[in-house]
Amino acid sequence: MGRSEQLFEQAVKVLPGGVNSPVRAYRAVGMAPRFITRAEGPFLWDEDGEKYIDYVCSWGPMILGHNHPVVREAVEKAVKDGLSFGAPTRREVEIAQLMVELVPNIEMVRMVNSGTEAVMSAVRLARGATGRDKIIKFEGCYHGHSDCLLVNAGSSALAGGHPSSAGVPEDIVKHTLTAQFNDLSSVEALLDAWPGQVACVIVEPVAANMGVVGPAPGFLEGLRKLCDKSGALLIFDEVITGFRLALGGAQAYFGVKADLVTFGKIIGGGMPVGAYCGSRALMEQVAPCGPVYQAGTLSGNPVAMAAGLAQLTYLKDHPELYDDIAAKAAWLAGRLRKAAEAAGVPVAVNQIGSLLSPFFTPTEVTAFVDAKGSDVGRYAKYFQGMLRHGVALAPAQFEAMFVSAAHTQAELEATARAADAVFAAL
Repeated sequence: MGRSEQLFEQAVKVLPGGVNSPVRAYRAVGMAPRFITRAEGPFLWDEDGEKYIDYVCSWGPMILGHNHPVVREAVEKAVKDGLSFGAPTRREVEIAQLMVELVPNIEMVRMVNSGTEAVMSAVRLARGATGRDKIIKFEGCYHGHSDCLLVNAGSSALAGGHPSSAGVPEDIVKHTLTAQFNDLSSVEALLDAWPGQVACVIVEPVAANMGVVGPAPGFLEGLRKLCDKSGALLIFDEVITGFRLALGGAQAYFGVKADLVTFGKIIGGGMPVGAYCGSRALMEQVAPCGPVYQAGTLSGNPVAMAAGLAQLTYLKDHPELYDDIAAKAAWLAGRLRKAAEAAGVPVAVNQIGSLLSPFFTPTEVTAFVDAKGSDVGRYAKYFQGMLRHGVALAPAQFEAMFVSAAHTQAELEATARAADAVFAAL
């Protein structure tokens, strides 16, 4: 038994499932999780000393690779001045100014501590600003674990919300309506069914929690028009796409404006940070300016702000990075397709920017219903095989692979060779 397995045996006695976030338990891939000791560039090392090429990248924020010296040095400098003040600091002003400069269509920023908190707060703001209660989300899009967004409405796009977690009362999610990603008619039907009652439509502009699924041509533009017509606000949940898909996020990439935008840990260099942003008129509805209450002792934490400011400044100064990592991801996606085809394994590989994911299904994946047709058992075998070949992937079919600036052609080719061997053995 390795050290990771030994630690996991200890962990299950003191942590629910042995982990502090469910997907880390590796249950979907049928093995004990790897316990990580350190990370550098594109690599991870576990408790047994095994080295892996990492495509999880802490679920996206490590766009520069792990432990980037610019970010690390900013954190080391900030730590010397103290870990937390619960008071305003210069850095939170500077990072907000930089975000307003880089992200289209935002004028003000409120820092929080996670993507979940950012989305929860943005939805509250949308309800407060519009005076409406209902919200529309999309099946297969994940927006954190706040009560009103933990909803799975099943196959009926016109059904009201039903909790997908114990402990979430029906009354809390009765105003949450679920539409189908890439299906504008399902959104229009909901807006028509509840006229003047929908506060917002919230969407991952690139779905990354059903695997990577991009928006169909005209889908985001159509959402903008439907929201304008109905008076609902459009929220882009950019916890994944923000500052990863493009320097200005999905709004810049697709040329579609959202009313509110949420960000996650990428704006903290991987540290616990989130933010919601919008126009001055909307954001001044938030306390202490307005009646929509939201607060947090650790919001704008000085160490996290130092890390985020360093990372975002580096991205601003190196915009060519985006084309580079997108080209790497496209190359890798192509090689995964070739490996699967050569082995006769039915796999669809979706890729957009630096995000990609293989689905173990012969059909095109454009919505959650397509993703659900994936062979999760085969993905588990693929995951285990790639791990044995030194490649760390997300331990679940319905997650993304992330390519970073630290991945070189050598790592990409090693990953491709591993895929050749693993697909051939499936």
